[in-house]
Amino acid sequence: VQVSESGGGTVQAGGSVRLSCATDRWTFAHHAMGWFRQAPGKERTFLGTITINGTTYYRDSVKDRFTISRDNAKNTVYLQMNSLEPEDTGIFFCNTWQSGTGYWGQGTQVTVSL
Repeated sequence: VQVSESGGGTVQAGGSVRLSCATDRWTFAHHAMGWFRQAPGKERTFLGTITINGTTYYRDSVKDRFTISRDNAKNTVYLQMNSLEPEDTGIFFCNTWQSGTGYWGQGTQVTVSL
């Protein structure tokens, strides 16, 4: 199972970033995909997920600012983040679960500066 994130960088507070998560065709067609964030010195936390049918679920604290979508032609899931705050800084991971095993990408760093 291949999961790979991209799109991170440094952005000013109030700005926007879109992250991408590419996976293999089979995984994309059969499994939900999730996004997590790991802030410096903290545990990895759930942000949201998207099912194979496009239904999304979000952590309450981000649901008004973050949007998860999927592009079926590219086997890619996106995390659009708006109105970013310094507290959003961290490494963002894409994830999928198959047969009780979690698969993670290498993560992509997002730094939100004042």
